[in-house]
Amino acid sequence: MARSTYWRSGSFVALVIVVVVTLLHVSTDLIDGLERRLYDLGSTHTGRTPSDRIAVIAIDNRSIENVGRWPWPRDLHAQMIDLLVGGGAKTIAHTAFFFDPQIAEGLPSLRGLREMIQGNAPADLGPVAKEWLTRYINERETALDRDERLAASIRSAGNVVLPAFFLLGEPEGPPDAPLAAYGQRHALSDTQGWGLPAIAAQMPLGAFGEPATGIGHLNQWLDSDGVLRQEPLLIHFDGYAMPSMALVTAARSLNLGTADLGFEPGVGVRLGRRLIPTDDRAMVLPQFYPDRNGHPAFSEDSFFDVLSGQIPASKYAGKIVIIGATAAGVGTVFSSPISPAMAPASILAHVTSSILQNHFIEVPAWAGGMEGGVFLLIAVYLVAVLPRWGAARGAWVSGGLFVGLLGLEYGLLAWQAVWLQMVLPALLLLFGYLALTTRRYLVTETRTRRADAESAETNRQMGLALLGQGQPDQAFDRFRRVPHSDALMANLSQLALDFERRRQFGKAQSVYEHMLGLEPGDSATQERLERVRRLDDSLMLGTQVAHPGGNLVLDTAGLEKPMLGRYRIEKALGKGAMGVVYQGQDPTIGRVVAIKTLALSAEFEGPELQAVRERFFREAETAGRLQHPHIVTIFDAGEEHDLAYIAMEFLRGHDLTAHTRPGRLLPAAEVLRIGQVVALALDHAHEQQVVHRDVKPGNVMYDPASGGVKVTDFGIARVTGSSRTKTGVVLGTPSFMSPEQLAGRRIDGRSDLYSLGVMLFQMLTGSLPFQADSMAALMYQIANQPAPDLSSLRPDLPPGLGQLLAAVLAKDPALRPQRGRDLAEALARWAASVAPEAPAAAEQPGNALATEALPGAASPTQTAVQTQVWVRTESDIRL
Repeated sequence: MARSTYWRSGSFVALVIVVVVTLLHVSTDLIDGLERRLYDLGSTHTGRTPSDRIAVIAIDNRSIENVGRWPWPRDLHAQMIDLLVGGGAKTIAHTAFFFDPQIAEGLPSLRGLREMIQGNAPADLGPVAKEWLTRYINERETALDRDERLAASIRSAGNVVLPAFFLLGEPEGPPDAPLAAYGQRHALSDTQGWGLPAIAAQMPLGAFGEPATGIGHLNQWLDSDGVLRQEPLLIHFDGYAMPSMALVTAARSLNLGTADLGFEPGVGVRLGRRLIPTDDRAMVLPQFYPDRNGHPAFSEDSFFDVLSGQIPASKYAGKIVIIGATAAGVGTVFSSPISPAMAPASILAHVTSSILQNHFIEVPAWAGGMEGGVFLLIAVYLVAVLPRWGAARGAWVSGGLFVGLLGLEYGLLAWQAVWLQMVLPALLLLFGYLALTTRRYLVTETRTRRADAESAETNRQMGLALLGQGQPDQAFDRFRRVPHSDALMANLSQLALDFERRRQFGKAQSVYEHMLGLEPGDSATQERLERVRRLDDSLMLGTQVAHPGGNLVLDTAGLEKPMLGRYRIEKALGKGAMGVVYQGQDPTIGRVVAIKTLALSAEFEGPELQAVRERFFREAETAGRLQHPHIVTIFDAGEEHDLAYIAMEFLRGHDLTAHTRPGRLLPAAEVLRIGQVVALALDHAHEQQVVHRDVKPGNVMYDPASGGVKVTDFGIARVTGSSRTKTGVVLGTPSFMSPEQLAGRRIDGRSDLYSLGVMLFQMLTGSLPFQADSMAALMYQIANQPAPDLSSLRPDLPPGLGQLLAAVLAKDPALRPQRGRDLAEALARWAASVAPEAPAAAEQPGNALATEALPGAASPTQTAVQTQVWVRTESDIRL
């Protein structure tokens, strides 16, 4: 009997969980994967700062666009090295692999011609001509031999570190080719097999390797999840240990040579008098420095900017300069704890800084023992302690232990740079607690079911008593606890009639629905349910539908003001193509809101209706994520009476359409201030991966009294990473759309900045930059013709402001300001320089306007080609 009881006990369940979690850890990567995720989170939330001695010169997209396709002629690299040496750079680490010779076209022919002249020259070629031709050929050879040009620069610099690459693997015999002699000079003699083993090596050309001050491997070591977290400081090949490029770069910057490097098995790598703790494979966990205040840890200057003199080489005096490719499609990028795509040059900067400042993540020798001890203690807690405790005590202690274990690991990583792996015991605790709680619940549920059967009649009698006391809501709560019986159905029918007498048709509907759940197919109950539904609808929706959404009845005598969700409808503010905007109030807190309704069922049906409904609430959620003082606030969204609705901030003022006509323009300084505010609002939206897609004066609310500005109508905004974006779907107002948006291409926040530029142009001049009599002509102008010069329409404004708007209206998104905050800063500077003007007569609206215009509502100044373009598909709906 005792043995049978043990098999069913909580202790046995906990023991099974310990075995299962152990097997899960041994046979899968699940727990280790979670451990690495916590490592990434904790190790990058550190107070450590990167070394200010390191600078990165990036071969970025800008450099590729200006210099030409990769690979570049090597004399360009030579020019860069010469510039940096002239600027006083301490150490130059170039991450490009110079493995193959780069022979200029025509160079072999020149050399062959020289051999012919020096050998069997024509008889009529005199000694003077022969000498002149030989000298000319020698000069052209020197100009075309770009490898020699680069080798000369490396030799002259005396501080250039170059990369090597090794094919990792356990060798089964001698290598096919030994390590080059110049590579041996930069490696450590290794008879014990230090570091990771390799079976082949790729070294830089001898012309470059011979004069280089150092050569180091640029191999990246990825964990099983494909993320780079470790750095192999040594790679073993052909009896030598080749140090990593980061280790060599740090050593050369400290005026240390190969003789100052070493390895002590079981301890670490020696760098001068400093010892870097590693494992037996010479691996370390370097510090990856997170971005600070929106800026990367190491600033990256464009190769082209330095080469062209836009950035002086003196900036790099006394620094370690790392040169490498970051442009798309040039080289390989790696995932790291701080970035999903990190170039080798950036990785080299982080690892070199870690070596210089001893910024490593330490795994102490006692960590393994402590991790095992904690695992055993949690197992003992689950098997021997938790089954004997009550539910409340067990929950508090288990929750505290769970948070404490993960908090301990996170805290040690973030503040002490020590990695103590606590995910395994934490998951054991979680799974064990859930298993024991589930078992306890099942046992308790059996007892509860028995008790419920005994108390059913008591609940029914209590419900009858409450109904007789005039408390139908409490009575219904009691009746719902009672299982089906004829007596219960009679009581529920009586309760429903009581709600009908109280004119609470919604509550009567709930009672009939509950009755149908107990007795499906009861025709009498079904008829009564349909009747109360009609009565309930008659109080909320008018019978004369003048609008696809239906008008909520607000002026019927004897009726309370209707409700939509939790909001009381006060009055209608306006109508659009698919719905109505109301002024409402949240009676709980007294907040006045604007409520936009959309009659989805009037426009869609079947599967399309379901897809559109899902899209509606997804876009409402997107807009609701935008919390910014200059973006209209979304409070709530829901669906009721076949109406989808959004409750949003109620604003006073009017949109900017009235200030786009000549004679009604705002002062230029005020227009620029409004543009600055809108740019900052859009920048916030773009940071949340939301693109507005319809920036125009009609979607910007303006209060002349307070100067307040709010961006509205994010209804057609998209999450830019969404896979639901369809090619060819055009959303927005044509005159304000960017060329890429008109073309149906995938867009980003720079498209919104273009639309903002059109809006500013119209508000400053009273006319649109592009106007035409047809849609096709307008689209052609936007895609191909430059915008008019602002100075030609407003000569009183500074020419620089016109240049700024021209940049914003550039056809190529790459030539525009890349972020809203950049445009806002530029507008702020020009706003400060524009002289104040006398304000034009402003339109004073008599009433507050709704927060957002409805779909289909055209602005007064829109021409035939400036109307809303609406292409509706199963997955596209504009709020």
